Amino acid sequence: MPQPTDSTPTFWRDRALPFVEVRAIADGRKLRYGRHAHSTFSIGAVTGGRSTYQNGNTLEQVHAGAVVIVNPGVVHACNPVADEAWAYRMFYLDVDWLARLQQAQGFGTRAGFVPFGQTLTWRADLFAGLNALYEILVNPHVDAPRKESAATRYFTALQQALNPAPHENEHAPREPNQRLARAAEFIDGNFRRTLKLEEICAAADLSPSYLIRAFREQYGMTPHAYVVNRRIEFCRAQLRRGHAIAAVAAEAGFADQAHLQRAFRQFVAATPGQYRG
Repeated sequence: MPQPTDSTPTFWRDRALPFVEVRAIADGRKLRYGRHAHSTFSIGAVTGGRSTYQNGNTLEQVHAGAVVIVNPGVVHACNPVADEAWAYRMFYLDVDWLARLQQAQGFGTRAGFVPFGQTLTWRADLFAGLNALYEILVNPHVDAPRKESAATRYFTALQQALNPAPHENEHAPREPNQRLARAAEFIDGNFRRTLKLEEICAAADLSPSYLIRAFREQYGMTPHAYVVNRRIEFCRAQLRRGHAIAAVAAEAGFADQAHLQRAFRQFVAATPGQYRG
């Protein structure tokens, strides 16, 4: 992976380490993210400049030295402040891999990934450790076992430092609105085709006005934005496998490659070609 030197994002991934992907940029002052969510766990180190950091309902300003943490499925966005060379390194972790690491460390009392309670830290050791991990991962002379060992060490240390695991019955997750959950499940199963709002409403047995308002409150985005977000996540997975951009656009339900290009830039702040590499 070449070191980022300008406003072009670079992506690192390795087939031998499918649980982690890294994005880096040296000058992101012209980048603008729309509100989006990932199925992965995301963590990033801000290495230069300033940016706004929205995570769920929290909005803060961060600068070099910050480590930002985004739990899977949480709507978020980071955008530069003023005309500064905002720079960062972002890591995307497979949730099942991280859940197994948590369980191996004895964190959590229920099956599956335990979300982190802290979404921003200024701890110098965690910041330095994440940057050190970046250098190891992108180094072509370091073999895959050593890279996996380094990732395991860092995320074990992160878990121990921030310890997000609740005590039993403490901070129990809010019961989801079952009708809204049905709407999300319907979208998850049908996002690759053209979806009409009335179809989603019928699947959830909700009125359009209530669905739009309540869905945004529950998931942080409108049903339409949720559809586009799911399509982008699907496209990312297909592009990582090296599939042709035009074919991916059609398979994901976009009208054409240009439509995918516009949406991809909004949600990923990169072109599909830059992402695929």
